[in-house]
Amino acid sequence: MNAVANVAGILLAAGRGRRFDPRGTRNKLLQPLPSGELVVAASARNLFAVLPRVIAVVPPEDGGVAAALRALGCEVTLCADADSGMAASLVHAIGCSLPQAAAWLVALGDMPYVAPSTLHALLAALEEGADIAAPVFDGRRGNPVAFGLRHLPALLALEGEYGARALLKSAPVTEVAVDDPGILRDIDTPADLA
Repeated sequence: MNAVANVAGILLAAGRGRRFDPRGTRNKLLQPLPSGELVVAASARNLFAVLPRVIAVVPPEDGGVAAALRALGCEVTLCADADSGMAASLVHAIGCSLPQAAAWLVALGDMPYVAPSTLHALLAALEEGADIAAPVFDGRRGNPVAFGLRHLPALLALEGEYGARALLKSAPVTEVAVDDPGILRDIDTPADLA
């Protein structure tokens, strides 16, 4: 059986983007990139380039993020607790992926520049036995991150603002060297769209 068939892509798209627009009037995920594609759509397409199943987590009152992601074929799920932190969105998405998924490739909706080759490399690390795989570019660890089934209980127990950071600090992580500055490039301010 193809191992990718058991991996769910998780797209975390439930953040409020307060650094992008402190007033909350412009959703950074719905802003166009220089190519014209929306930030969140580009992030989702990257996952679909390597995985057949992508579960996208959105907050209540998402301003159109869910509609954009559904149009691409994502399984969209609303996380009512999204404002409590990234962990709530991640736990929600993983719960929605069960029982079919046995591993997860967790990407962020505001990181549209990650190369599909990086995603393939993370999946290969899982296939080779890694329980957690994270990309590294120029000595810096970035996103997305792949998690194997071994960490399901820990993933479902996550709490707080920082998602899986504590797990990444406490468990062995296979670092995958990539030639991809996109793993470090997110959209936090309007200037990042250029």
